[in-house]
Amino acid sequence: MASKTFTTSEELKETPKKLKRMRKSKIEKSENIIGFLFVSPMILGISVIVLFPIVAAFILSFADWKFVTSIDQLKWVGFDNFVALSSDEKFIKSVINNAIFILTVPITMLCALFLAVIIDKNVYLKSYFKVAFFMPYISSVVAIAVVWQVLFHPSQGPINQVLMTFGIQNPPTWISDPSFALISLMIIHIWISIGFSLIVYIAGLQSIPKELYEAADIDGANSWYKFRNITFPLISPTSFFLLITGIIASFKVFDLIAVLTKGGPLNSTTMLVWHLYERAFIDLDVGYASAIAVVLFLFVFTITIVQWLGQKKWVNY
Repeated sequence: MASKTFTTSEELKETPKKLKRMRKSKIEKSENIIGFLFVSPMILGISVIVLFPIVAAFILSFADWKFVTSIDQLKWVGFDNFVALSSDEKFIKSVINNAIFILTVPITMLCALFLAVIIDKNVYLKSYFKVAFFMPYISSVVAIAVVWQVLFHPSQGPINQVLMTFGIQNPPTWISDPSFALISLMIIHIWISIGFSLIVYIAGLQSIPKELYEAADIDGANSWYKFRNITFPLISPTSFFLLITGIIASFKVFDLIAVLTKGGPLNSTTMLVWHLYERAFIDLDVGYASAIAVVLFLFVFTITIVQWLGQKKWVNY
């Protein structure tokens, strides 16, 4: 009898706790539902604007379909589009151009890091220089392209005028020369991108504890030793971030090509995104363009995965 009374009293003690837990679970469920309702417009927008086109591109890459025809004219061709890419000289040229264009990423990072170290330590009016270097990044790419088109003018452009004053009689024709057109775009892209990398690097440099440099000064370390053993390792997460975003951005270059070269001369500046645009919106070959989009996605995905795997060896968190 005593044991039964004991059990009953224990149950009475547990009852308020159970009611409290039930009340808490109901509140959490209602909060989750309300939170989902708040984010549902964004989820719907992402699904319609981002996820649906991605899925559609993967599906259409296995089909032959033109924009001007109805969906009834769609024909499934399997991997024929991907097989055709392997023999498409323009596609192969665009892949090579993209591979060369990736070199802008390390060059931009080196220039930005050099400027960031100087501005962060040895320059007055730091805010002015930050804004000055960042302005090209936030300016209209079309306006920038027009300005550089004038600078690169073969005969009247300031760049060639300066080269001729140094005794170079036949300077490059830059954008109109197949040998220099891609280099011209790379120069412009580097000039535009330095500002963003500079701001990010300055933020990374300012997050390094000053005590480390003071300890190195006490030990008699020179500037190169401090940069190699303190600055460079501690900004490696910043460098990793800029490397990934820079490579992804190099695969998305379109506006410079559209304004300056249209992929020419002689396809010397044709890159994957431009080739995709031509096949999708000029030739109206949606299936083939979707296959290019899938290959582009695989390139970026593979490079990003390799970088994530390699970060363990050189990134210090």
